[in-house]
Amino acid sequence: MAYTVTPRPGILSINPYVAGESRLDGKTRIIKLSSNEGPFGPSPKALAVMADTAQFANFYPDGSAAALHAAIAERFDLDADLIVCGAGSDEILSMLCVAYAGPGDEVLYCEHGFLMYPICAHAAGATPVTAPETNLTTDVDALLAHVTDKTRIVFVANPNNPTGTYLPKGEMARLRQGLPTNVLLVIDAAYAEFVDHDDYCAGAELVDAGQNTIMTRTFSKLFALGGLRVGWAYCPTEIADILNRVRGPFNVSSMGQAAAIASLQDIEFQDKSRRHVQEWRAKTEAALQGFGLKTTKSSANFVLVEFKDGATAESCDGYLRDMGIIVRRMASYGLPAYLRISIGTGDDMDACIGAIGMFLKGPL
Repeated sequence: MAYTVTPRPGILSINPYVAGESRLDGKTRIIKLSSNEGPFGPSPKALAVMADTAQFANFYPDGSAAALHAAIAERFDLDADLIVCGAGSDEILSMLCVAYAGPGDEVLYCEHGFLMYPICAHAAGATPVTAPETNLTTDVDALLAHVTDKTRIVFVANPNNPTGTYLPKGEMARLRQGLPTNVLLVIDAAYAEFVDHDDYCAGAELVDAGQNTIMTRTFSKLFALGGLRVGWAYCPTEIADILNRVRGPFNVSSMGQAAAIASLQDIEFQDKSRRHVQEWRAKTEAALQGFGLKTTKSSANFVLVEFKDGATAESCDGYLRDMGIIVRRMASYGLPAYLRISIGTGDDMDACIGAIGMFLKGPL
């Protein structure tokens, strides 16, 4: 007799997340600008610690990640008891949906928000809901207008991926003030380190205000530890307690914890990486605009560029691939005429900019 095992509601509605590609058939030299990764690799201090830690891989990691909590707290002037670590901030987003949303509930985010938000909502059995943006920027009024008595979580990436736009701290405070007190505001600040605006706040102030607000961060971008999967959240005591109940007992590896601590201490490497991204972000946007293309004003470690239509964006993507350059098409985000270009090394960016220029000139 055949038996059918049926997944819970929502699972079959998930479109699996597709990561940025890193290989091209027939190409041995690849310039990967598709996943918003650190262009220089991990900090030298992190690399040294990783080598030392490898010999202890037979032992389970510290399940409480106490030393990492302390290092994060010291670096960002936070309360270590309010920090929860995860296997990347993606895991924390998933834990929040599992803990606070389910069948009959709604999870709200902006229309061009990170694709993990609907995935996490569906996995928990909740319904993802989108609110329109204004000029590819999160619209506070639109979000508030889409809140219902079923809304349990509002996700806001600030800066947003893939648009690169950000909300100033006054708008974030207005959003929190306008939300019902029983709605969880999750500020996904994965790209916070790259923002160079005085009116920006990553979210810790709203957490400290004592309302239902969480800030999530990652070691995958500025700290270039994407392959080790280390993220963290800063949240009120009650929410930290809930997350620690639902997370896996050893969800951050020993190597990940050690490398993250070493990375936090390497301020020189952080400053170098930040300056490089900000410099080449501006150069890349200026060069693309010089070609007659439109870009958003990005505050992250990537540039979003608009072509005249989806067919042109797809053709440019194909041309870049032929040149061994991988960027990210944005059709899955509802932006078919756009490509997202991560900031790589200077040589990588020169190659990418030059290739786009040759594509736009067309055949000689």
